[in-house]
Amino acid sequence: MRLQRMAPLIWGPCFILAGSGCGGVGSHTARADSPSEPTTTSPTSGESSHRAPGSVTDVGDFDPRNFTHSTSVTNPYLPLVPGTEFTWKGQAFDDGERVARSITTTVTDVTKVVDGVRTVVAWDRDSTDGDLEEVELTFYAQDDEGAVWYFGEYSEEYHDTRMVKSPMWLGGLRGAMPGVMMQSAPRPGTASYAEGWGGSDVNWTDRGKVDNAGESTCVPVGCYNDVVVIDEFNPDEPGKHQLKYFAPQVGGIRTGWRGAAEVEREELELASLKRLDAHEMAAVRRAVQAEEARAYRRSPDVYGTTSPMVLPERT
Repeated sequence: MRLQRMAPLIWGPCFILAGSGCGGVGSHTARADSPSEPTTTSPTSGESSHRAPGSVTDVGDFDPRNFTHSTSVTNPYLPLVPGTEFTWKGQAFDDGERVARSITTTVTDVTKVVDGVRTVVAWDRDSTDGDLEEVELTFYAQDDEGAVWYFGEYSEEYHDTRMVKSPMWLGGLRGAMPGVMMQSAPRPGTASYAEGWGGSDVNWTDRGKVDNAGESTCVPVGCYNDVVVIDEFNPDEPGKHQLKYFAPQVGGIRTGWRGAAEVEREELELASLKRLDAHEMAAVRRAVQAEEARAYRRSPDVYGTTSPMVLPERT
């Protein structure tokens, strides 16, 4: 499955069931040189000895005590403001055929404790050629240094309107560990970092690395300066890279691809950025609660061990 692509806002990397393969994504306007790709995927390996101050590089750097105000996600390159809805549109290739791709992410005002940390819940919907393919609950939190962490997801995959799979991973369960979606001060030349560890259930070993900074680019919703480009890659799949462009005070505005082995070649641009009203937010809460109810039924041994999501207090 394609992960969370929030842009977040966020866009998440590629997430698949253990033992299956996953396509990556590569380049748009970023530098042509490929970053170093670690040859090991051990959650305790990495580049911590080369770590810049205030950054994290591996899942072993996670400490739940460092999340004092975890749901206040104010990182300038990945702000998570409840009620914000992002829609990216573009194209990709499926078995060599060009298809239309659309991804919508809503930052909810609902929270959930994952691996000892209260996280912000986002709701993602992915479509290809107008058909809904995937609906996800994704979980994020910001640490005390300003880095945004990814704590996992519950996904529902559809074919012809019928749910066919519901893969998931959550930090702290089945060996899974949270990872970083955006460092507190992303800058070129720093070490790559782990975006999470899927544990025994999913092959989630993606890493991110700052590919460039200070870029200027335009997308349908506007033009932006000081854009940071993050190269996401799976060490087990050389030659496949996904480039994600993040604008300050907005989040993800573009995705592109790079790599000789990349076949999906997905390209997306931020086509809509809106603020939901109270009625729309109420509908979002109902939708995420309904999806969580299905998660408890479909995954009683994993998701079923977690505490329910918490709705915002009404004043």
